[in-house]
Amino acid sequence: MRLDRILWGATAVGAGALLYGALFEAHRVQVRRVRLGLPGWPIGLKPLRVALVADFHLCDRPSMRTALRAARLVVAEDPDVVVIAGDILNYWKAGCRAEVARLFQGFAPFRGRMLAVPGNHDYFGGDAEWLRPVLEEAGVVYLRNEVWSHAGVEWIGVDSAMARRADPFGALLKADPSRPMVVVWHEPDAVLSLPRGIDLMLSGHSHGGQFRTPWGWAPARSKLGYRYVDGFYPRAPVPLFVTRGVGVTGPPTRLFCPPEVSILTLGPVSESLHEA
Repeated sequence: MRLDRILWGATAVGAGALLYGALFEAHRVQVRRVRLGLPGWPIGLKPLRVALVADFHLCDRPSMRTALRAARLVVAEDPDVVVIAGDILNYWKAGCRAEVARLFQGFAPFRGRMLAVPGNHDYFGGDAEWLRPVLEEAGVVYLRNEVWSHAGVEWIGVDSAMARRADPFGALLKADPSRPMVVVWHEPDAVLSLPRGIDLMLSGHSHGGQFRTPWGWAPARSKLGYRYVDGFYPRAPVPLFVTRGVGVTGPPTRLFCPPEVSILTLGPVSESLHEA
């Protein structure tokens, strides 16, 4: 009888946590500001403020509301460059293009200084290339194994590894190695396949674990988001920053892992890591 009570109590606590996460924490988008000191960053280059956002997983009205909230936070921060690190959609369905167009209207101040790469979900039920005309109409540079030279930096956008569309080495051949190189690749564990000498890689995909314990342990981790889950990894093969993202997959909930907009200040290694 006592064991039954314990099991019922544990079930009730778990259900309550999931409900709290679905109703509140999954939509409570935060701003995380981090200064990254990068060994290869030129001393004479002005520090660059980058908004890193990922994993909108647009699929319904709640996901759109949360995504638009993230867009408003980015606008308020007024970064130099905005990076969207994949999984704009949860899956393809009727009306997807209109939803994407509506979301990126919220990023209108960043026309011409915003880039995006595909994630694995951008291939669910469709093709990530279908996003290109919508994003380009919104002034977003869409990179699929391509390079964009902007603000003194080579931005190398790599297609989804899980979708088997990634060609990082082909993309790197298009970059000017005399400039700082920042790779944007949706899946963080793909950093293990990059050559040394790249200044930084930016990723999403892991959702920070999405559902974590109070001490930060993430029991459920995604493929290619298992080793590098959340935050800055200066000792990865290439310095890597992973954002917790905005949306959710699976159970529409988060716990001890709120969605975020990451505001990164990139500078030389003499600049110490600072998080607010």
